[in-house]
Amino acid sequence: MSNAYNVSCIMLYTHNKLEYNINMELRELKYFLEIARHNNISRAAETLYVTQPSLSRQMQNLEKEIGKPLFIRGSKKITLTETGVLLRKRAEELMELYEKTSAELSASENGICGEIHVGCGESHALITVAQAAKSLAAEFPNIKLSFFSADTEDVLEKLDKGLIDFGVLVLPANIYKYEHITLPEKDVWGVLMRKDSPLAKKEAVSPEDLYDKPIIRSRHSIANSFMDDWFGTDRQHLNTVATYNLIYNASLLVKAGMGYAIGLDKIINTSDESELTFRPLSPPVETSLAFVWKRNQVFSDAAKKFMEVLKKHIGEKTFCRL
Repeated sequence: MSNAYNVSCIMLYTHNKLEYNINMELRELKYFLEIARHNNISRAAETLYVTQPSLSRQMQNLEKEIGKPLFIRGSKKITLTETGVLLRKRAEELMELYEKTSAELSASENGICGEIHVGCGESHALITVAQAAKSLAAEFPNIKLSFFSADTEDVLEKLDKGLIDFGVLVLPANIYKYEHITLPEKDVWGVLMRKDSPLAKKEAVSPEDLYDKPIIRSRHSIANSFMDDWFGTDRQHLNTVATYNLIYNASLLVKAGMGYAIGLDKIINTSDESELTFRPLSPPVETSLAFVWKRNQVFSDAAKKFMEVLKKHIGEKTFCRL
């Protein structure tokens, strides 16, 4: 695939209720993204090894094709318009998909090699995926794995767009349109707190223990659904002081004494050297993970091998537990 490869994309610009059907070259997208990165045409031109007049002319042509300005041109700095921000997001996705496809096509010519992209959240239950990745690397050293950490919505968005091969999601999740394998490990929910906190003296934490405490909650809809059921009818009286996306950030708030973070066990260090400790919920709450992929997805040879190795690891663990 060359840089002259034409990309057809439909962009919805909902602010003005306009729809654009744009045909553009990857080279134009690359040039546009470089300008957006530097906020300066001169520096972008130097990086791209093209002349500034030529780069300016190509961006003007791109703006004419779209029918809306992409840049707010200042004397020393260029910023993106609302249309430019939308194009940057779509262009980054298109370039990522182009590079992924190019790598897969190249891999098919050079035996089993290439890169596998996996989107996942923070979970100790990912250990099976990690073990499968280790086995795959030992058998096929030319296969590389790229892990993308995000919440369920972001993982599914990238999966739907073909930017990742697999996703790992907390169950229950809306996976009716995907194929999936349930991973054998389970995650335990509980409360991350400072070791000098009053609740650290308890073996487990009940809903009543948290009613008068400052709570740091996950912003994920699935986690909040679990917690709403666990807290029951008094959940509207909870003192939620902060929300988090990744629990490492929540652990810093806990260390600072801001409150108690509700999350999963075995992600944050709570050893003897740590300032933090973890207490499970009572009644207990456990969740499983699903390894998902799109139905009728065409896999690269590398992705097929990873699936084979993962199924083998899951089968061995299931057999050992019988």
